[in-house]
Amino acid sequence: MSQVRVFEPMSPSLLSPPRAKATSCGSLLQELQDLWDEIGETDAERDRMILQLEQECLNVYRKKVDNARKNKADLHQALASGKAEISHLMSALGECESIGQLENKRGTLKEQVAMIKPLLDALRNKKEERIKELMLLQSQITLLSTEMAGNVHPTRPTQVDEHDLSVKKLSELSSQLEMLQKEKDIRLRKVNEYVASIHELTNVMSLDLSKTLSEIHPGFNDGRKSISRSISNDTLTRLEATVNALKQEKKERLQKLQGHGSALVELWNIIDMPSDERSKFEHITRLISVSPDAVFGQGRLGSAVIDEAREEVERLNLLKASKMKELVLKKQDELEEIYREVHMDIESEAERQILMDLIDSGTVDLSDLLAGMDGRIVKAKEQAISRKDILEKVEKWKFASEEESWLDEYERDQSRYSAGRGVHKNMKRAEKARILVNKLPVLVETLMSKIKAWEKEKGIPFEYDKVKLLDTLEEYIRFRMQKDEEKKRSREQKKLQEQLMAEKETMFGAKPSPLRQFPVKKPLGQSSNVNVVTGTPASRRISTSRHGGASSGKGRKELGGKAANAAIPLNFVSLPKDNYSNQSP
Repeated sequence: MSQVRVFEPMSPSLLSPPRAKATSCGSLLQELQDLWDEIGETDAERDRMILQLEQECLNVYRKKVDNARKNKADLHQALASGKAEISHLMSALGECESIGQLENKRGTLKEQVAMIKPLLDALRNKKEERIKELMLLQSQITLLSTEMAGNVHPTRPTQVDEHDLSVKKLSELSSQLEMLQKEKDIRLRKVNEYVASIHELTNVMSLDLSKTLSEIHPGFNDGRKSISRSISNDTLTRLEATVNALKQEKKERLQKLQGHGSALVELWNIIDMPSDERSKFEHITRLISVSPDAVFGQGRLGSAVIDEAREEVERLNLLKASKMKELVLKKQDELEEIYREVHMDIESEAERQILMDLIDSGTVDLSDLLAGMDGRIVKAKEQAISRKDILEKVEKWKFASEEESWLDEYERDQSRYSAGRGVHKNMKRAEKARILVNKLPVLVETLMSKIKAWEKEKGIPFEYDKVKLLDTLEEYIRFRMQKDEEKKRSREQKKLQEQLMAEKETMFGAKPSPLRQFPVKKPLGQSSNVNVVTGTPASRRISTSRHGGASSGKGRKELGGKAANAAIPLNFVSLPKDNYSNQSP
């Protein structure tokens, strides 16, 4: 009979069951052997059943070990995955400095997994929050970029890169958003400025603002809301182009209106338009000298205003044509007056006839003819200005010559010292006349120098009332030289007469004054209370005569001849010349 195998449990080092369980297994094995004894199982059967029991126990233990190993592997995997995720999250969030702290932690696998779980949860929550922040920033950036690009349908925001969730990325997106917001504000201001300019320009030119804005962008019909919706590059470009086009049109309209205004002023001056008629178009003439930027107000440059000015210019041109003959003659009168004032020669009648023939023929443009007359007037004024200095000296010379002639007549008058009305004034005038006469040679010389310089510069002779002034002055100089010769002969004749009188006194001796015995005939016009002795003798009257005309020189010659042959009283005493000159005023 084979020996019955005793079932021995597995080593506690492998199974590590609790003591209560080992006791229970031993009692069960003993109970099983007792049952086999009662049953009478053979040893072989018992060995087979014990081997089967041992195999089943091994399978159970092996399954438990496998489960434990799998659990260990799962924990290792969970720990590794947790650490990897933590490392990835920290790297994405930009917190790499915290990864090294995980390597220093020790403990069982479950303890290590338990230790990393809170950190992992915190990082996951932080990741979700950071993704939300980045998504919000990216959506705002996408919206602003879409507005600036001018897309009608907004594009979807780009997905957040989960590999870069750092604070740096968040800061970059925030800076980009801030920059876009600033750009949006700048564009909004530009749009507002452009729209304000368009409103002002259309207001000045009486254009349709809504239509103009609609052509730029359909949304601008909605007033201010359109400004916040359309800030794209294309809109800004269209706005700028529209503003420039309106400014150019404003400039062109202003130039047209300024041209009409200048034409109105010119026509008013030509046809002598009354002031009340001119006042109706002051809103146009006020714009003649202003710049485009200075024109404001509703409809100042509207088409109606331009048409009004154009129609008025056309009406005045028709009126001017009917009065052109009168205007041309008026210009001719002005030209003749300029020539007359400066003593220039002009064939008035011949020129008037030529102008009338030109106007009646209709072959010449009246405006050109009037412009030619204006040119002649300007040229005549320039000539008058160039002759002004010479003419002023000519007037001085003429006045001095007239005073010289008056002085000659005055000094020939024997009764000039007689008491009477106006004697004192004549004496004063005579003194002034002598001063002017003494300046005559210098004045004539200066005048001739200026005339020669003028003729050399202009290349034409200087004429005064159709006579060459230089020839007149040269003739005047010759005349003065002739008068000087006559004066010299007069002095010599007087000297001879005085010598003759002295010889007669020596031959006949002195006698009682015949002036007391015989009455002396008074000169014509002499006062009766003037002493005859102190009267002005003929010899003194000749010596004190100034330069006069040729006829006065001839008169002096005849007067001297008569004086030489006149009967002289025997007791007549001639007074020296100096005594008479001292008695003169």
